[in-house]
Amino acid sequence: MDVTDSEPLDRREVHDELERARREFHRLLDTAGADDLARHTCGTRWTNGQLLWHMLFGYIVVRALLVLGRLFGRLPRSVSRAFARLLNTAIVPFDLVNYAGPCGAVKVCSPRRMGAQFDHVITALHHRLDRESEADLARGMHYPTRWDPFFQDYMTLADVYRYPTRHFDFHRRQLTLGSPSAPV
Repeated sequence: MDVTDSEPLDRREVHDELERARREFHRLLDTAGADDLARHTCGTRWTNGQLLWHMLFGYIVVRALLVLGRLFGRLPRSVSRAFARLLNTAIVPFDLVNYAGPCGAVKVCSPRRMGAQFDHVITALHHRLDRESEADLARGMHYPTRWDPFFQDYMTLADVYRYPTRHFDFHRRQLTLGSPSAPV
């Protein structure tokens, strides 16, 4: 799946996606009881609570990805290509941290706090997107494609703004909230 857009980013569409995800995240948190959050998901080793935190983290990490994209977007592409290759070699420690992070995070981050963090990061992404120039949105870098199925070899900042909601929607289908056996 190639997410690199050749057309200018439709900012309104991205704002709408961010708000849809915010509403859905709060709906999921508001309707999930303790048993729901402790239930295993479909297709992952995480519980629903852990996967919800991972979905939140997908938005949090975008803020760092935007900084990296701005930096590497000003350098020769060969620099970010080498960086992405280096990161791809670190897949084992990445997978360990990617799995363990949500396991620990839900022990200290309540659903209420997750909702507040989600609101904070979505608001920050809205503000940042509104300030981006077309030139900045066209900047990009190479990414470690082994780290995430939604990372493409080369992504612009415009692509990075679309990434977290694609990640969110994918994992949303793996939740088993409201039913002991089926995703909602």
